Amino acid sequence: MAENLRIVAMNAVLYGYQLIADWAERRGHHITLVVTPPASRLKRYGDAPHLPLVLPESQDVLVSAKLDTVAPRAIAALEPDLVISSAFPRRIPTEITAIPRYGAVNLHPAPLPRGRGLNPLRHIYEGDEVVGTTLHRIEPEFDAGAILSQRIRPLPADVSGQVIYEMWTQMLAEVLDEGTERAIKGDYGTPQDEAQATYPAQFTPEERLLDWDEPARTVQCRAAALNVRTPIARARIGDEEVLVYDVRCLTSSAPAGAPGTIVERFDDGVVVRVRDGAVRVTTRPTAT
Repeated sequence: MAENLRIVAMNAVLYGYQLIADWAERRGHHITLVVTPPASRLKRYGDAPHLPLVLPESQDVLVSAKLDTVAPRAIAALEPDLVISSAFPRRIPTEITAIPRYGAVNLHPAPLPRGRGLNPLRHIYEGDEVVGTTLHRIEPEFDAGAILSQRIRPLPADVSGQVIYEMWTQMLAEVLDEGTERAIKGDYGTPQDEAQATYPAQFTPEERLLDWDEPARTVQCRAAALNVRTPIARARIGDEEVLVYDVRCLTSSAPAGAPGTIVERFDDGVVVRVRDGAVRVTTRPTAT
């Protein structure tokens, strides 16, 4: 990609911005503006710090909820080549997507059209043994635009929330490289199959509680899916409900006892009997 692009990034939290910023630095592009919503609109992201508080002082930022009036005027004045969104919680209107020379695209951490919307991790929680990332055109409907690039890879045996996050980071960079090349060449992308589209719901408090009466791999994948951004998986250990940081399947023969039986205790967790064996559960953060 010989051309140096002028980029407008649309992000709500740091990891979304950082994906685009790292890519732009590697490729010699310039982020002319970051558009982010007011802090009051960030409930989806929990305790994540508001983006202007953590960006470099040299980065120009527009904080606005007025995506159909204020933001388009500011973006148009910069004459950007491309708008890229990542971890942006609101629909981006045509008043913005029509501005850049090569269009507007979105990074999404799921194998679209499966996993549209606010919870791309549910497909892993429910047993899908793959990690997917997609770069697609932005349309009025969430995550429904034509696909410019996609990666789908199997979950590793030692899957954890951190492993999924690291896979996402690598795969999102790959689709950003490949997909922007297509956009610059005038390729609009491949339409999504609406018959395959899913819009997974957010995890409920009940779903965050791990069930020991499930197979070890299921427990491990559920914990990994819950803990990608920040640990939210919980479990009952004896009479106590605790926060779970990590779950690993054990390959030894199944210990005696019913599911939920504590087999062994460690400083940072326990080994627990599950339906088909046992898992090692980390219930305290590891010192670094």
